Amino acid sequence: MNKSLLVGAVLGAVGVTAGGAVATYSLVKSGPEYAQVLAVEPVKTQIKTPREVCKDVAVTRQAPVKDQHQIMGTVLGAVGGGLLGNMVGGGNGKKLATVAGAVGGGYAGNKVQEGMQNRDTYTTTQTRCNTVNDISDKVVGYDVRYSLDGKEGKVRMDRDPGNQIPVDKEGKLVLSQNEPAQ
Repeated sequence: MNKSLLVGAVLGAVGVTAGGAVATYSLVKSGPEYAQVLAVEPVKTQIKTPREVCKDVAVTRQAPVKDQHQIMGTVLGAVGGGLLGNMVGGGNGKKLATVAGAVGGGYAGNKVQEGMQNRDTYTTTQTRCNTVNDISDKVVGYDVRYSLDGKEGKVRMDRDPGNQIPVDKEGKLVLSQNEPAQ
């Protein structure tokens, strides 16, 4: 037999055997390489971020009182009332009218000054602040429904897997780069 024919026959036999082994391995290999993703639902949580809001408001205040007991109004009212009472009547009636006018005028002067002091106000601007919360949504994961070997399952993942989830040689989902789980 020719040497090159023998080498060709041996190389052909090796090629056929290797091809058959690869074909057999792909048929014998157990299970799918990917799980089919059926639905992906983002899982969200609300984040509250506090911030301060300030605004200027007009505030009306009462002016400081200089004469707390309204003495000036009482004295002026008593003098005025006494003078008016003195103009009325004669004799003892005049004295009585003068006293009554002084008492009534003193009371009236007191109340007039009190009213004036209560209405003596001024307006100023004041800054008032309060805290409000801004609310926003943050995605914390994804609930993924999948189908693997005709069975449906559900898993939470930290990312959106797309259309497929890889499956390792043992038939477990590969949820991250490092660890398989199911």
